[in-house]
Amino acid sequence: MNFTILRFDELASTNTEALNQAKQGADEGLCVVARRQTAGRGRHGRAWISPKDAGLYFSLVLRPRIENRFLPLITLMTAVVVSDLLAELYILKPDIKWANDIHIDGKKISGILAEMTETGKGLAVIVGIGINLNSLNFAPELKEIATSIEQEIHQTPAAEILLRNLTRLFAEFYQILNSENGAEKIRLEWAQRSSYFSGKSVKAVLENETITGTTCGIEENGALLIQTASGEIKIIHAGDVERLRKI
Repeated sequence: MNFTILRFDELASTNTEALNQAKQGADEGLCVVARRQTAGRGRHGRAWISPKDAGLYFSLVLRPRIENRFLPLITLMTAVVVSDLLAELYILKPDIKWANDIHIDGKKISGILAEMTETGKGLAVIVGIGINLNSLNFAPELKEIATSIEQEIHQTPAAEILLRNLTRLFAEFYQILNSENGAEKIRLEWAQRSSYFSGKSVKAVLENETITGTTCGIEENGALLIQTASGEIKIIHAGDVERLRKI
């Protein structure tokens, strides 16, 4: 994959800019990076707080050639990329929280947002990645549930080194996803890096119901499987999944 990086001091949202670029015909591999976002967003329309130089705010245009049923695996693949990035560069021990957050010791350090749009060149997928570089601007309510690279390694991370290695790893795993049996390979890679794959007591808050139980794998498209106390297997395609802590 060839990467072209567009850099901005400030954007409303790197995902919004990448979506617009894709609609205008941008090729796969276009990367949008901003030092600050004024309207950054996460899943379900939540705000992603994006102070200047406090995080890596990055969005990538993809034009995948995989079957549509496997498109959700792009989020899982990206989580693997970020997990390996943090482990490789900073000797951290990340855990992937299904489906799109990266945690260190239970605290969120990174989030992923994948969005799709139809363009004149066909379907485009925009993958947005936010990684907390420092914790200086964390709101009080975030200090107990979020962390940053600087907080974990006690030194300031080099954003350019982070970006260069992020694109390198992304290209490697995207090639795997597009290879023969790529979907299965990505599921296996994700399972090796996530404690949520199996045996985790969780609560899944969906649009119309809340499900509690124990995780027991993922579907071929990356949907999470939860076994309830009655033994029923529930398939979670979207929703908030939280670990249940023992009292």
